[in-house]
Amino acid sequence: MSLNKFLKKKKLLLLNIILSIYIITSLISGERGLISFYEKSKLEKQLKFKVNELKTELSELEKKNMLLSTNLNLDFIDTIYREKLKFGKADEVIIKLK
Repeated sequence: MSLNKFLKKKKLLLLNIILSIYIITSLISGERGLISFYEKSKLEKQLKFKVNELKTELSELEKKNMLLSTNLNLDFIDTIYREKLKFGKADEVIIKLK
């Protein structure tokens, strides 16, 4: 019986404690909580690094495309067909380094 009296008198206190516990747990481990924030910031760093890699790769491909399309660079074409086709002249020796 004393427990019922205590609960009736302290309803507001118990409600505040329960709400405080709920808010603290959601701030730490919820969908928008602290743990989720650190995971998303880590993912953001990885994606920024990936974007930088893709930008450098794109600039290299654009440079190669420019060498092949506008002003035909014969040295670049010579390098390409030697690498891709393993082609050389009769008096040359080809050594593969990679």
